Amino acid sequence: MTGGSSSERDVAFASAGQVVTALRSRGHTVTVADTTTGLLDAAGEGRLLQPSVRTAPPSLDVMAELMEAERRVLFGGLLSESAIRNADVVFLGLHGGRGEDGTIQNLLELANVRYTGSGPLGSAIALDKDISKRLFLVSEVLTAAWLMAPATAAEVDLELDWPVVVKPSREGSTVGLSVVREAGGLPAAVAEAAQYDNEVMIEAFVPGRELTVGVLGNEALAVGEIIPRHELFDYECKYTPGMTEEIFPAVIPELVANEARAMALRAHQALKLRGYSRVDFRMTEEYELFCLEVNTLPGMTAMSLMPKSAAAMGLEFPALCERICELALAD
Repeated sequence: MTGGSSSERDVAFASAGQVVTALRSRGHTVTVADTTTGLLDAAGEGRLLQPSVRTAPPSLDVMAELMEAERRVLFGGLLSESAIRNADVVFLGLHGGRGEDGTIQNLLELANVRYTGSGPLGSAIALDKDISKRLFLVSEVLTAAWLMAPATAAEVDLELDWPVVVKPSREGSTVGLSVVREAGGLPAAVAEAAQYDNEVMIEAFVPGRELTVGVLGNEALAVGEIIPRHELFDYECKYTPGMTEEIFPAVIPELVANEARAMALRAHQALKLRGYSRVDFRMTEEYELFCLEVNTLPGMTAMSLMPKSAAAMGLEFPALCERICELALAD
């Protein structure tokens, strides 16, 4: 199940294309469904499951149209299709929006259909950055200080200092995110983020290196380092070839790598996740780790980090896809 109505629709198709090819190469029968159009035939797969991702997400107007189409498809009988009702497992190749916030997971639960990844509660918690951070703190997972809009510039001065990162609280792929260096830029940044979510986070900027760790079952995988050409690992850097260097395993002290893996597993468990996830960090010059977020349905494209984290542990992509399905069936 892929596509969806979120800003990460293109990423979902790119992920699904990789997963479909991998599972079919291992002899599995795979049917593809786009939550906005329904089951796809061979021509539909060829048209939509493209490996490339456009350098910008869909416009807000397009997303509104997709959300209405998705509502019609989901309640118009997609989950009653025999290809879904009789499937051993539904592989969720969705990112953001209804695909990652627990909505699709709830519908599949009601339909009594097994699916990959976390359940409705964990999915909803992880997509909400404010709630996630609160749970990180009680689980000894360090995270950057933050405020929620409408915090004033004076409050930022007092509690966070500048620069800050302003972002939608429930959005992925850094869509709507900006770095604000002085008080005058705060209102515009909050307004930009608010186009994607009515809850906006203002977070202390943590200078340093960006790390990521995959989690599979109860195991933290290899730590990777992300070196984007931009200051932050933004949408363009994530999905444009050549815009980012990714190093697996990361060249960092073993003690720090072990701590990142331990923190990733604690974060995964704190949010009540299951199956698999990817946990992102910023690491300061003093090797202090700050958890940024946890992705419950991490990208599975040719450029994605979760497959690279697994490959660094000796788990190649087709085997990773099968393992994700096995975890769903064993739950």
